Amino acid sequence: MDVKAQALYSQMQALAAQAGTGLESTPQAQPANPSSANFGDMLKDALDGVNDMQFESRNLQKQFEMGDPNVSLADVMVAKEKSGIAFEATMQVRNKVLEAYKTIMNMPV
Repeated sequence: MDVKAQALYSQMQALAAQAGTGLESTPQAQPANPSSANFGDMLKDALDGVNDMQFESRNLQKQFEMGDPNVSLADVMVAKEKSGIAFEATMQVRNKVLEAYKTIMNMPV
């Protein structure tokens, strides 16, 4: 799976702008620059989201296997694919971050 870095970055900016609108009424609560938000918190939220998707997928799969009439095979497959795609995207971002780190560390000072 090939993830384009610029497209991913622009999508993340759009999501950050969407999430930042209407949440706080005071101008001091939001940073002036969205990229100045704490990267660690953003990364933790993203990983928690992927984890929640995988957990939901496992729960739907168990419910379907136990014969729950409210869970269809289509629901299970869609949840499984969503969690798989989210995990693959997370791995691609991790690989890009490690590649950037290695490049920076190999630069002469």
